[in-house]
Amino acid sequence: MRRVVVLLFLLALAPAFLLRPAPAASLPGEVAGILRIVLDDDTGAAALLPAVPGLAWGDLVRRFYRQRQFRPAWVTDLGLDGRARELIEFLRGAGDFGLCGNHYHLQELEPLLLMEADSLRHGVLFDATYFALMELLLTDAFLRLADDLSGWRPPRVQARGRIDRDRALVLFLEQSLRNGLLTEALRGLDPDQQPFVSLLEELQRLRKLSALGGWPPIPPGPVLRPGMRDSRLAVLRQRLYYGGDLEPYAAWGEENFGPLTVRALKQFQRRHGLRDDGVLGPLTLAELNRPVEERIRQIEINLWRWRRESRNYGERYLRVNIAAFRLDIIELGEIVMSMPVVVGTPYRKTPSFAATMRYLEFAPYWYVPATILREDKLPRIRRDPGWLTRHHFEIVSWRGDGERLIDPRAIDWRRVRPGNFPGILRQRPGPWNPLGRVKFMFPNRYAVYLHDTDSPHLFARIDRLFSSGCIRVERPLDLALYLLEKNGWNCERIIEAMDSPEPLRVDLDEPVPVHIVYWTAWVDANGQINYRNDVYQRDADLELAWRRRLTGGGLAVQWAGAGARSAGEASAQSRSLSQ
Repeated sequence: MRRVVVLLFLLALAPAFLLRPAPAASLPGEVAGILRIVLDDDTGAAALLPAVPGLAWGDLVRRFYRQRQFRPAWVTDLGLDGRARELIEFLRGAGDFGLCGNHYHLQELEPLLLMEADSLRHGVLFDATYFALMELLLTDAFLRLADDLSGWRPPRVQARGRIDRDRALVLFLEQSLRNGLLTEALRGLDPDQQPFVSLLEELQRLRKLSALGGWPPIPPGPVLRPGMRDSRLAVLRQRLYYGGDLEPYAAWGEENFGPLTVRALKQFQRRHGLRDDGVLGPLTLAELNRPVEERIRQIEINLWRWRRESRNYGERYLRVNIAAFRLDIIELGEIVMSMPVVVGTPYRKTPSFAATMRYLEFAPYWYVPATILREDKLPRIRRDPGWLTRHHFEIVSWRGDGERLIDPRAIDWRRVRPGNFPGILRQRPGPWNPLGRVKFMFPNRYAVYLHDTDSPHLFARIDRLFSSGCIRVERPLDLALYLLEKNGWNCERIIEAMDSPEPLRVDLDEPVPVHIVYWTAWVDANGQINYRNDVYQRDADLELAWRRRLTGGGLAVQWAGAGARSAGEASAQSRSLSQ
């Protein structure tokens, strides 16, 4: 739709400008005059600005040109200079970076370039108004690209003192124009960590595969188990080869579902978060038959996430990937510990954020959230007040400076409602406690933390979406030992603290950064691409934000709105976390 509007705008102007005689002023001077009229709000001619489609970065563009006294950046006496054409070529190849050139005005610039070429071919003047329009589009495109590639953080520029993001972007454009290294400057904004580089390389491989037709779909059929014969085996091997799980011609000699094909299928299943049983069942078949274009889009979305996250995680940190249900501890780029985790349900989602782990709390109390009290606990208590004592619950009075316990036998439970509950309901430490025997605390605005659990059987599930937002870990003893080794603790001392009848806080001598991420596509330490389902629909939210950007809304605005929704969910859930 925007492209049609631009073409109609250009056609409407064509009779007035294409056939007019050459002006006496220089082309850059004419363009500067038009830019001043369009961008200077004080002239009263700002009504011309809507003629420039989708300038979400209008304020930045104005700042850039005003400090140049409206001198054009991309136009010389001979028309567009080489830097402008270099930027347009970069936009045409933006797909190799997981970006869409049309997000950066490529669809508006292309017809303008064709009109410029036609005017030169027919020996007529290409009007300065068109050059002014291309000036604005190119400048806006570069600023958007720089902001997106730098992850919405200020790009590094040669300037003294601390500068804000907007000023940094304008300075970055000025310096890139001055040294003429536009492409190199933009590429240098991308993260340089190997996992990001590997993900980018996988994207480019899949784009080439897509151009050749993608991988073949496997026809439906009965469950295929090792040793069986099936006409679909040839297609299965071809699919596993395209995915990188089977070496070329490695298993073509197998007449049945032989060991080489089974081993390749198991690797595929592990990379996609499936049970690696080597059986071609409905779930595995569905993953195999996802089109390559879907995987390309998944990688593009996760490249975007990489750019937004912290560039330097540090030498030692803890990372939880919500979509993979896994915790990793990384030292010097190597995973030294890994374990399954349970994360929040789709209704009470675990948020993505970064914090610092500062202390552990052994033998914690569990304070019952208001929602669980209202919907679950209070009805049970009314039916059987003795249930509280049998299940190790106690009521702490609201009143008084210190803790004062209320005897549940002294309460008329028939009169108690959620709004007049006499105190705070909590469960004492012990194996019955939903938090288990230890909490790992990294203070944050979401009130999210890691903890043990009284339901270890859930770690055997493939999709582990069972908590109220906090993160349950499978091996709390191992994690506590790793974190407290530098404090001089050993395994026996940790077990003793876990079995304590009262809570015990232990501060870490060396706090550890914690990164809670949501990656649905990434390259692991073995160089293998991994994919996971979009369990929280956050990929879908970002996809919608991109589509809104094409219809005129800035992606930064749309993403901020999505983030606000996530933060709102987290704030609501923070009162009912910890289960």
